Amino acid sequence: MMRVVTRLLALFALTLVAACGQNDTPKQSTAQGGPALWQVQRGELKGWLFGTIHVLPKGVAWDTPTIKDAMTASDRLILEAADLQDEQKTLSLFEKMGRSADLPPLERRVPDEEKTALVKAMADGGTNSQLLSGYESWAAAMLLSAASQQGLGVSQDDGVEPVLIETFRKAGKPIGGLETVERQFAAFDTLPEAAQSRLLVQTVHEAKGMKALYDRILTAWSKGDMEAIAKEDQIGEQPDPMVEEAVLVARNRDWVKAIEPMQGRPFIAVGAGHLTGRENLIDLLKARGFTVTRVQ
Repeated sequence: MMRVVTRLLALFALTLVAACGQNDTPKQSTAQGGPALWQVQRGELKGWLFGTIHVLPKGVAWDTPTIKDAMTASDRLILEAADLQDEQKTLSLFEKMGRSADLPPLERRVPDEEKTALVKAMADGGTNSQLLSGYESWAAAMLLSAASQQGLGVSQDDGVEPVLIETFRKAGKPIGGLETVERQFAAFDTLPEAAQSRLLVQTVHEAKGMKALYDRILTAWSKGDMEAIAKEDQIGEQPDPMVEEAVLVARNRDWVKAIEPMQGRPFIAVGAGHLTGRENLIDLLKARGFTVTRVQ
């Protein structure tokens, strides 16, 4: 999942699957016909829940007939954050929330044994400490992650969300969000420095294997293999509990509160990493009395 300043926040969902991990994964059947899609029902709500991947290479055919039918039958689109498409606003918020005065050099924010790897990761990504040290550690981690992903050949423009937005706009259907971009950044910005430093270190560790990670997740996502996506935490490092709580679990809880009063036929699209693991969105919805049925 990858990340950020629009392109950052775009890629950010991919790395969250591995960086935050997905523990205690519920058993789910694997559909081979395309990305995972669920129907969600309770009371006056009969909508859909779609697990997305925010950045893709060109030419990935993910919008199967089942997904197209669901989009046609729905009455609105609900994204993680509808205002993410406002690049100027997103960049402005990132700069406002991600920068602070009088920060120490980035190398001083990681353990001594990680300094060499950090410098190499920055050099490999075409950036350096001078450019990143003005950012708080969480924001520097996002920028470093984005730099390390330049060679993946993927783009937010080719991701799922732009297609969804264009489809619903053409159909004259409203587009909303479960949260704001500011709330997304705040999940990182409110982390204590120790947790931000751990996130930065893990970003450094994952930079070298980013292409392999992305390829595995893309393959699993394309065939709806949520169990394979969830197992990525077994390949990489164990998740930092504080980061996982702030960036995945707490946001999932907030999203359930946003979904509960909904009526009608919303098409809800969130990063696939939010649909597996501890207190994932599907389990939280079921706990609130929603019927959640895998349809693809």
